[in-house]
Amino acid sequence: MLNRDSNSYTYIFAAIMVFVVAASLAFTATSLKERQDENIKKEKMQNILTTIGIDVDREQAALLYSKYIVEELALNSDGTIDSNVNAFEIKLSREVKKPVDTQKFPLYIAKVDNQTFYIIPLHGAGLWNAIWGYISLYENKNDIKGVMFDHTGETAGLGAEITTDWFQKSFENEKIFNTDNKLVGINVSKTNNDPNGDNKNDNKVDAIAGATITGDGVTDMIKERLSHYLPYFNKINL
Repeated sequence: MLNRDSNSYTYIFAAIMVFVVAASLAFTATSLKERQDENIKKEKMQNILTTIGIDVDREQAALLYSKYIVEELALNSDGTIDSNVNAFEIKLSREVKKPVDTQKFPLYIAKVDNQTFYIIPLHGAGLWNAIWGYISLYENKNDIKGVMFDHTGETAGLGAEITTDWFQKSFENEKIFNTDNKLVGINVSKTNNDPNGDNKNDNKVDAIAGATITGDGVTDMIKERLSHYLPYFNKINL
């Protein structure tokens, strides 16, 4: 029998406790994974619906998603559809690390009150880490219906403001093409002369004070991601 006052007893006891705690945590994580994955799926549906003006709690998201989202497409870089890929399961954080010609581009098509909307997932870089979201376009594929942004670790009160209603609402009805029909996206601008957002043809929204790098990240993310959908939009406009 080991002496409880010995170093050997202490080491063995500590090792057993570490094993028990690790095993308990592993069991808990495994048992909860299915529920966590389901919650992530519902939250994704909720975020997609938000961009087309459908406000819903996470538990009701799946029901309304199936009502309003009529197509999920996985696009190739040339605008063709890859019917072998489940668009909803595409992890954009992984796709953006691949060469563009091998990436898959998910596209969600919604119908609300006989209007068609195209919803495009976004992924880019903020000041400290990844930023992402969704942008929905009206059927003309120029006017913005709505946006949703989120982030991994932007500074509270600064870059984290991209998640606020006031910032996201400023994108509504802005245009992603300029008057020459060139894709320019939306510039999150410090020099915007339209603080009330009345001019919806300037391709600009107000920047967040003190969050220049995050704002630039949003600007770059929107234009870069949207550019990959032009081949598909050009095909369906023929």
